[in-house]
Amino acid sequence: MTARLLTPFREGHFPLIGFVNEGQKESLGADGVREMLDLWLDAGASLGNHTYSHIDINNVSLDEYTADIVQGETILRAALSAHGKRVEFFRHPFLHKGSNVEMKQGLQEFLDKRRYRVAPVTLDNADYEFAALYTNPEFRARVKSEYVPYMERIVSFFEQRSKEVTGTEIPQILLIHASQMNADLMRDLLAMFKSRGYAFISLDEALRDRAYSLKDGYTGKNGISWIHRWAVAKGMEPKSEPDVPGWVQEGWRKRRSWQ
Repeated sequence: MTARLLTPFREGHFPLIGFVNEGQKESLGADGVREMLDLWLDAGASLGNHTYSHIDINNVSLDEYTADIVQGETILRAALSAHGKRVEFFRHPFLHKGSNVEMKQGLQEFLDKRRYRVAPVTLDNADYEFAALYTNPEFRARVKSEYVPYMERIVSFFEQRSKEVTGTEIPQILLIHASQMNADLMRDLLAMFKSRGYAFISLDEALRDRAYSLKDGYTGKNGISWIHRWAVAKGMEPKSEPDVPGWVQEGWRKRRSWQ
């Protein structure tokens, strides 16, 4: 699945970065995780830390959360070093940054001390809900027909919202998950972006845009796009991105209840 997911990026020389939960070694083994990370790096991707266990900062102490970040560096650091790279970026699981000011500030101070750069997300979406249903043959054909159109609605919304919040269209940063669905439909997803006039740049290059120095004005339990965070700082009325279709929401809810 991983090789299939990465093939269009390798062929097109499109930059991308994968965010790693090393806790997968509990099922794959340390060697299995390292093999997986090498697939990404050999495809030209970079890698960042996403904590060891995909821990939620809303549910634990700051010490527990930061310890999970450090625990998630071991295999990642070795894999990057073997490719002449270092651990540089961190992405918050669930896009949760801390439910109160003290937690949010404490985490950022920790990340600064360990020389992490935060990887923001502007094109936030619920691809994981589609991906969960895609594994069920009952839903697969419908996911294939409706996933990319849903993503295009997301992109269209955040293009417009970025202009409202920052005054211009900005280099967007897309979050999606490594899944069988995205492996199978990645060429279609990339074609959608190309049809809208997008070119593909690295995370580092995107972050050079002045928009990413804007203040994050949101503190709370939700995980939201950085465009929404900037809007909060500017005192703007909130606007929400398009929801997934009702049948996806219902299927996702039932799947979670079964688990």
